[in-house]
Amino acid sequence: MYQFRESLMDEPEETPVNGVFVLLSECYSPTCTRDQLCYSIACPRRLEQVSRLNLKITSGLRKEDSANVNDDEVDKTDEQKLWINSVPKEVADAVSEREKKRQEVISEICYTERDFVKDLEYLRDFWIIPLRSKASPIPLQRRERVVKNIFSNIIDHPSVHSVSSRFASALTTRQQKDPIVQNIGDIFLEYVPQFEPFIFYGSRQLEAKFEFENERSINPFFSKLVDEIERRKESRKLELNGYLTKPTTRLARYPLLLENVLKYSEDGSPDKEDIPKVLTMIRDLLGRVNAESGKAENRFNLRRLQEQLRFRPNERVDLKLTEDGRELVFKSQFKKSPTDPAELTAFLFDHAVLLVRIKQNGKAEEVKAYRRPIPLELLAIREMEEVIPSDGGVKRSASSLLPAIRANAGDTKKGEGWPITFRHLGKAGYELTVYASNQAARKKWLEHIDASQQRLRARADFFTTNIISSNFFGGTNQVNCVSPFDGGRKLLYGTDNGVYISDRKNKDAVPRRVLETASVTQIDILEEYQLLLVLSNKTLLSYSLSALTSDDPALAKRPKKIQNHCSFFKSGICMGRHLVCCVKSSTLSTTIKVFEPNDAMTKGKKQKGLGKLMGGGFDELRPFKEFYIPTESSSVHFLKSKLCVACARGFEVVSLETLETQSLLDQADTSLDFVARKEGAKPIHIERLNGEFLLNYSEFSFFVNRNGWRARPEWRIDWEGSPQNFALSYPWILAFEPNFVELRNIENGAVHIVPHKNIRMLHSSTHEMNEGKM
Repeated sequence: MYQFRESLMDEPEETPVNGVFVLLSECYSPTCTRDQLCYSIACPRRLEQVSRLNLKITSGLRKEDSANVNDDEVDKTDEQKLWINSVPKEVADAVSEREKKRQEVISEICYTERDFVKDLEYLRDFWIIPLRSKASPIPLQRRERVVKNIFSNIIDHPSVHSVSSRFASALTTRQQKDPIVQNIGDIFLEYVPQFEPFIFYGSRQLEAKFEFENERSINPFFSKLVDEIERRKESRKLELNGYLTKPTTRLARYPLLLENVLKYSEDGSPDKEDIPKVLTMIRDLLGRVNAESGKAENRFNLRRLQEQLRFRPNERVDLKLTEDGRELVFKSQFKKSPTDPAELTAFLFDHAVLLVRIKQNGKAEEVKAYRRPIPLELLAIREMEEVIPSDGGVKRSASSLLPAIRANAGDTKKGEGWPITFRHLGKAGYELTVYASNQAARKKWLEHIDASQQRLRARADFFTTNIISSNFFGGTNQVNCVSPFDGGRKLLYGTDNGVYISDRKNKDAVPRRVLETASVTQIDILEEYQLLLVLSNKTLLSYSLSALTSDDPALAKRPKKIQNHCSFFKSGICMGRHLVCCVKSSTLSTTIKVFEPNDAMTKGKKQKGLGKLMGGGFDELRPFKEFYIPTESSSVHFLKSKLCVACARGFEVVSLETLETQSLLDQADTSLDFVARKEGAKPIHIERLNGEFLLNYSEFSFFVNRNGWRARPEWRIDWEGSPQNFALSYPWILAFEPNFVELRNIENGAVHIVPHKNIRMLHSSTHEMNEGKM
């Protein structure tokens, strides 16, 4: 500022004013104060106000917006962003060293959050919007899917940018209030519950990376655009993948920063109470992100494997790899022999084991199944007991099906390798030995298999199992059949050496022999008629029930012969009568004699009937009907007014009134042709359910109606094993074969397989099944 003289002739004053030092003068605006930013950029207090309010000197006028106050903060160096360099020296000097460290961490939280928002806006402005525009190099038909897969919810709902920009604005506003920020925990408590978009984003990262790399490899125009954008100044020499990982790394950085704020906070500070709560919330979020990311990675890998997997002709198996809950538990490489360099890749899922050969075909991988997948419930490992001995001396049922090769895992000879022998149980099974790279790798594999099998068996543990006799029968005296007696309180055992009885309440007492008769293969009790039927050496005998009590006379223990050359017998109710069918079967023919108990043997007439019996006055079982079937038969079942015989021709229905025989299946129903086409399908068992018949064969089970036509056309069970017996405990049907019990849920198709060794079904009722192991 200059002052002109009135005339050139005026004499100068002794202390002339040559100008004004603006920085020391007051502003002419009446609204300008030291604590309120002046409207004028030429205000002499401008520098002081900017410093006091912790603001940034800007060139020109701009809209006053907290989000824009630090627009070019990203261009500053780390040194320039330090709190101590952003506040007046007198402010920094006024606080302790501990508080300086605290303010530095708070400042870092604020400016890194603003940087993070800028990175998200970079993705929005330079990638997402251009790729969704008409000029996008991605074809229209897949454009939206590709962009959404790569960038997920960065700006799409639920938007990471939306919550982070609001969070950054709140932090900046807190900074502007006072250069010394008193607390920030309350802001985190307000915004962390809104961080759910980070969880969704984290779960999609693997798929985003794959989609980006895949589009780049198949679309040269997209690849060119990527190179151009990554070379731009705004990209700051960082590839797109580096930006795509920022949301997950940002969330993981909060606990580290907040722990330092907490470390330097004085007692009594609100952050001392708020930050521990925030840390708990963020760690919970990180745990959920990791869990969802793991699930997403598992789903992604399983989907990719299902797309790539190829089977040999006629060996395709639907592993259901994309089903909810499916899990890839473990993956590793094996060799076909210790000296063979070729490798097999083994996948252990939560329900099966798959061995494949992976070949590189150009840029793509070719995955071919080496052998059919093995369901875990049908998997037996020869070396399981050798490598991982079971606890408490209880053998694993799966591994006990195979004998151990060596007694000591440490005795492996040099060059012999570390074998794992997989055995696929069931009629379509096979055995395969592969070799692990070392003993530790083999043990790890078997541990994973053992744990997975235990989890599967725990799901099938819905039947109560009781041991009724152990280590008593065996050797030359094996149990062949069992029948409950006295309302289920006692059990009768038919054995090679006679009939034994045991009391189920007295578990410590051993069974005792009550009848000395050899080779008992069947027993049945007709309590209403006080009769015990015994099939001994293919001869059907009858005893009085009093023969089972030790204090009865020897006369009661004398049997009466009913029929010689009896293959098996069956008792039941048909036409309102209690009947006993005695079956004489050979390869070419079957003769079935039907007997009816004498009414004089009922409980009400017991004494009178028994007296006549002893005197030979009448037979306990009198002949009722007899008929012939020109083929071998295996079982008889009682329907309401007819008999159903399972024979080589299938299920034959016999009228006891006319003795006419006809097939249960109607040949006019072409949907049943699969039964005739399947060679070796043996009919075994029939159950009546809600007016329909469940037919159980050695190969499959299905429903027919009373007219012999297929019922429930979509429902069919194909058995994994070769069942010899069946039992029904609705909604479960149990199929018994020597190596395992197969359980199928009739309603929802659930499958459980319980491996055993030498198991047989001895008896079944509506309440329980009795089974024996040799």
